[in-house]
Amino acid sequence: MHFPLLQDLLIFMGFSAIVVYALQRIRLPSILGFLVTGILIGPHGLGLVSESEQIELISEIGVILLLFVIGMELSIKHLASIKNTVFIGGSLQVGLTVLVAGSGYYFLGNSWEESLFVGFLFSLSSTAIVLKVLQDRNEMSAPQGRNALAILIFQDIIVVPMMLFTPIIAGQGAMSLEVS
Repeated sequence: MHFPLLQDLLIFMGFSAIVVYALQRIRLPSILGFLVTGILIGPHGLGLVSESEQIELISEIGVILLLFVIGMELSIKHLASIKNTVFIGGSLQVGLTVLVAGSGYYFLGNSWEESLFVGFLFSLSSTAIVLKVLQDRNEMSAPQGRNALAILIFQDIIVVPMMLFTPIIAGQGAMSLEVS
């Protein structure tokens, strides 16, 4: 009996063990090793994985579990203590990044709509990856860890208005919430 998904998982685990070990020897985070492994064995790399849709689903479940584990370590009291950093620091980070990246893209000769969208993209980061790196370095309770967490929370909140605003700046009008 042949199980292509099992074979793909074994290839991923074997490659990731080697790549993660190599990157840890040069003091790079393990999460980077998993990303490099995905690039290497994926359809645009060596093409060793045939069930890419199923692997993608499993990776999404892994990210959800990672965020769940990290969320278990956070308390409401801790989140309440960083609320000012969430709104002030997050607003500054997102606003300045959108302004600088969008302006740079605009001055390269692109439209303001495209420039604003590029600014949106530059202002966001992956909560799962950043929190995993902070956790690996034992910096979650350090000042930089708390500030990073606050800004990541703001980014997770602001992404919804950005997604709602994107069709408007693309010239397609407001998104419809009607179900066909």
